[in-house]
Amino acid sequence: MIGIRDGFEGLLHPDRYPDGGLLTLSPELIDNLAPATGGILGQAPRVDPFHTPTINEAEADLSDELLKKLKAEDIDALISIVGGQGLGILHKLHYKGLHTVCVPRSIENDIASTAISFGFNSALSVTIEMLNKAYQAARSARKIGVVEVLGEQAGWIALQAGIAVRADAVLMPEIPCDLNNLASRLKDKISARRPYGLVVVAEGAKFVDYSKPPQVTEKADDQVPQRSGQAAETVATTLQPLIATEIYPLVIGPWARGGTPTALDHQLGMAYGAGAVQVLKAGQNGVMVSFVPPDIKFVPLAEAVNKVRTVPADSEFRRLAQSLGIYLGNRL
Repeated sequence: MIGIRDGFEGLLHPDRYPDGGLLTLSPELIDNLAPATGGILGQAPRVDPFHTPTINEAEADLSDELLKKLKAEDIDALISIVGGQGLGILHKLHYKGLHTVCVPRSIENDIASTAISFGFNSALSVTIEMLNKAYQAARSARKIGVVEVLGEQAGWIALQAGIAVRADAVLMPEIPCDLNNLASRLKDKISARRPYGLVVVAEGAKFVDYSKPPQVTEKADDQVPQRSGQAAETVATTLQPLIATEIYPLVIGPWARGGTPTALDHQLGMAYGAGAVQVLKAGQNGVMVSFVPPDIKFVPLAEAVNKVRTVPADSEFRRLAQSLGIYLGNRL
């Protein structure tokens, strides 16, 4: 068994690595990995081999070259730990002949056909820890904190972390929020006995009757949308005149990507890895390993790609939040 550094980069551009783009994964090497620094293969850049930028700014299809190099290295099958974009790429490569099994990795837990993606629980734990500190700071300062967390397309982190830290409101992509209603709810809860509050906002939160052009920042010759922090800034600047109190926006989303994996992610990683090997030994491929409690199952890639796992309207987490008095953006 060998590993490819930085996704397909180690295979397509081995000259970029002093020790080569491939790494033999021996039992001794894996046994001696430190939990906090176990990322020896790196991460794939956001590059699609079917649409690879070239020097003259045109796009090249390197998928055939990639398959030839896999064959030249005597790689019979590929286990890929990927997010939503990666699933789509591996699905297309599978149709071109690649034997592959995918493990779902998403700290936002937005991959369809699995209950929990690898990495989500660790990101959730870090987010809860940081939100607890933000809650304590808001309480000490007697202010309202608006904290943005990860969740561009799905509100799983915002909702579950918001419940854990007793937030006053959780705003997420699935439920457009009327900020006037949110202001009314906060004014009802703020009092002399409780002159503070906490609003958790997913970065992809949507707002009723509110439109603001995306901010852009020049980076070389490109115009790059700046999403991080925009949701928290929108909520804070809109609420402040409505509530007539100082509101602090804070962005912790990207920082939840670090930290030591939780016990649940350790177990899930082992289960996903074992499942991927078992399905290859059984002669199957073109599937994604899926956790459907209490079982590990195998879903055809065609059923997992181009779909987003959002928080459903009948989610138990939604009902729990509402029973605790947490405002979710619904109209009053």
